[in-house]
Amino acid sequence: MKHLKIIFRTIFVLYAAVMTGAEAKAHKVFKAEYLDSVQVSLLTCQPHDEVYSLYGHTALRWHDLHEDGGDIAFNWGVFNFNAPHFVARFVFGLTDYELGGFPYSLFKREYQYFGSMVTEQVLNLTAGEKQAIYDALNENLRPGNRIYRYNYFYNNCTTKARDIIEQCVSGKISYDTREDYAPSFRDMVHEMTQNNPWAAFGNDLLLGIKADMPTDRQEQEFLPNNLMYDFDHAQIYDNGQYRPLVKERRTAVPAGIQIRQEGFPLTPLQCGLILSTIGLILFLIEWKKRHIFVLWDALLMVITGTIGIVLFLMLFSQHPTVSINIQIILLNPLPWFFLWQAIKGKNTRYWYITTVLCILFFIGGLFQSYAEGIWNLALCLLLQCILHIRHNEK
Repeated sequence: MKHLKIIFRTIFVLYAAVMTGAEAKAHKVFKAEYLDSVQVSLLTCQPHDEVYSLYGHTALRWHDLHEDGGDIAFNWGVFNFNAPHFVARFVFGLTDYELGGFPYSLFKREYQYFGSMVTEQVLNLTAGEKQAIYDALNENLRPGNRIYRYNYFYNNCTTKARDIIEQCVSGKISYDTREDYAPSFRDMVHEMTQNNPWAAFGNDLLLGIKADMPTDRQEQEFLPNNLMYDFDHAQIYDNGQYRPLVKERRTAVPAGIQIRQEGFPLTPLQCGLILSTIGLILFLIEWKKRHIFVLWDALLMVITGTIGIVLFLMLFSQHPTVSINIQIILLNPLPWFFLWQAIKGKNTRYWYITTVLCILFFIGGLFQSYAEGIWNLALCLLLQCILHIRHNEK
């Protein structure tokens, strides 16, 4: 992490210097023969161990092959870790990212350090299209334009790169349709977080029912690998003729050895199984002794209510895929209002309410995927509901 902060500090210094020069050349017009020796490429970076990189990254490269020509990576993923309330703003969909331009050599060095492969697709553009991209990049670098409201699925570093390319080609980009490929946002997130179960758990906890809907090609391109695939199979239709969008594909940074940091030793599912095993054992003891363990009640209520506060706050998020989350039926702040009564053994009404909520929660699982381990928590709550109803009917 220390190395990462040094990299970002360096990037911001170089970024400011490059932008100053870039803005000074904003109105430069190149001759067509000059632009023949300029390459514009899409850079697709594979994930590494940092959480923010789990889904990969996309950038554009402007490579002037002339002597003393510039070689700049344009990146819509610049953000400040130290910005006030960064995490809270990210969760609520209020994060502002910005476009940065910095030397390609530094961009390349960062991914070499992390051992992440970078694929370069050199675009098959005319001189006029390269000029249009140059002008668009400079326009986007202006102080009033370079900052944008980030949205992970709909407006991120990958969709920004795609959009500027689509806007600057003189014809229309025609994409091949992938047959039998209509994953949900959740499916695609799972694919990228398969080696990081706690990141998958956090996503599944926050994502709502909209994340389980099938996606189309344009929506799928929020992931760098999907955009790379689509570009490989795309053509530009211009003046009655087709030409491939990608002229050449090459490996800019080969895959290296990635050192993965050791995280929490148990997965969310393992934690859930442990919780439900404890809950089942305690249920059998409580049933036999006809006695309620108040501390176990309180622990379940604290876990449920704490997660519930998070999901309740997500109702105010600007992210469109978190607004309708069926998990909030059971995971809501309600337990905190009854916690003191539960500790004093006077919480029968709460358990009747929770019984109904558990049933609705299980039905809701037919329509939305839940985070791993949450089913186990729901089972523990339902077992306690049964005990309390039985105890109340004595």
